[in-house]
Amino acid sequence: MEPLTQEFVDSCREEEGFKLRGENMTRIEVFVDAAFAFAVTMLVISIDEIPSNIPELLEVSKGIPAFAVSVLQLMWIWSTHSTWSKRFGLEDGTSIFMSVLLIILVLIYIYPLKIMFSGFFAWATGGYLPSSFELNSFQELRIMFLYFALGFITIFLIYFWMYKHALSLQEKLRLTKYEIHKIGTQIRISILLAGVGVISAIIPFLLSDKLIALSGFSYALIGVVYHFVETSRNRLWETSKE
Repeated sequence: MEPLTQEFVDSCREEEGFKLRGENMTRIEVFVDAAFAFAVTMLVISIDEIPSNIPELLEVSKGIPAFAVSVLQLMWIWSTHSTWSKRFGLEDGTSIFMSVLLIILVLIYIYPLKIMFSGFFAWATGGYLPSSFELNSFQELRIMFLYFALGFITIFLIYFWMYKHALSLQEKLRLTKYEIHKIGTQIRISILLAGVGVISAIIPFLLSDKLIALSGFSYALIGVVYHFVETSRNRLWETSKE
């Protein structure tokens, strides 16, 4: 890529300490947004038929919690890519490849995502909120957790790669010391979230059959990772200024 001029960087709007070098949407960002929109349509509660009476409407509505939480997860993944795009505005070959790889993974990941959340709500409500996906053994449930975790791990390894790539172009992007520090924070978060996925993949094979469902709660570590890394890195930055 051609190095950005300091004049251009100075003219960019600032948000959370970052100059938004890519606030004008790149073609790859438009493509990614369209792919995520398509992924959301794949999560539609019912595409086979429109409910024709109240009992059918109520039955279809039982899928709303799994649908809503799945969309929220997709929005989290999309927002992470959108933030990266706005901050750096990269459209080189490596960035395009990483973005396309992310899209492929999301479109593969979309059905396991809804399956996992519908299974969770079925388990949490004793079957009142149903899951249409059938599991015939506890071993199949372990495989389902592993399948989901592999997608989660790969997505955050891609984000790790994206921020490492942006860091490698720090001179061309004219990144400030604070921006480089924040990139380091995102790199650490991404690798630790991939680690959460590794934990989730391993735990089901260590638990007894009756406790397998509890392995999904390992994803609660996501909040711990964000809080710990951001708090410690912010403290480090404040210390470095003294």
